[in-house]
Amino acid sequence: MSGLQGRDLLSMTDLSAEETLALLQLAADLKQGKIKPNCHKTLGLLFYKASTRTRVSFFAAMSQIGGQVIDLNIGAMQIGRGEPLADTARVLDRYLDVLAIRTFEQSDVETFAKYAQMPIINALTDLEHPCQVLADLQTVRECFGQLAGLKLAYFGDGNNMAHSLMLGCATVGMDISIACPANFTPDPQIVDRARSIAASKGTQVLITRSPQEAVNGAQVVYTDVWASMGQETESDARMPVFAPYQVNQELLTLADPNSIVLHCLPAHRGEEITDDVLEGAKSRVWDQAENRMHAQKALLVSVLGAE
Repeated sequence: MSGLQGRDLLSMTDLSAEETLALLQLAADLKQGKIKPNCHKTLGLLFYKASTRTRVSFFAAMSQIGGQVIDLNIGAMQIGRGEPLADTARVLDRYLDVLAIRTFEQSDVETFAKYAQMPIINALTDLEHPCQVLADLQTVRECFGQLAGLKLAYFGDGNNMAHSLMLGCATVGMDISIACPANFTPDPQIVDRARSIAASKGTQVLITRSPQEAVNGAQVVYTDVWASMGQETESDARMPVFAPYQVNQELLTLADPNSIVLHCLPAHRGEEITDDVLEGAKSRVWDQAENRMHAQKALLVSVLGAE
């Protein structure tokens, strides 16, 4: 993966199909203990949003490859008192080897990438969540032995997860259907970009109001919370609008008989997913959560050029 050394990951579009598949293979090899890298580097975590899986998985991943982590406290930094992002980026670039940022605006990670020479990793913005999708694709590959030719159906808000899933699935040759209510559709520019990629692979990106149409024949059934971080005040208003998009046993009867269920977590049981599905035989949610660590380990090894 020397081709990724020194590069940023701001969007799923930063990775080609070949690079994505190579990362997933590296993640599998690392998970199985076939490769034991030795990386004496330092990762910084700059998180404006709460996090469990992303924070802990990055800590564990970096520790397991022999590196160290500095958890940067926004409230204790000058950036919390108004220091420009560009100035902070140039200073942190002198101290760190790689920086993962979890924030609101996509422009923030782009600013860091512009002013820092070290690799910048998008650990979630309101626009995209590429690290999650790498773990998602790793989980699907583990279950089916391949990605190309499969169909993923996503239910809920056309949010950052929908965006990165569309781009990621299109890149690796998977069909994807996004089922969402009116006024909650994905960003049209990202839909166009995903469809352009899909067209080159002979696959499809479908945006539909019908959960039944979306799930038909899907091997992967995916959902996310109906109100993301920063949207909590909208939760009550969204509930009746999103209720038809709940992932439940009835919906799963329309999917492929061998389908699996994924959720990026945290889950609101009884809302976007029923408890019996989350804990059921088709759920691969806990494997998916574990794979955050392995996929990010592969990403860190690659961008740092660790051996």
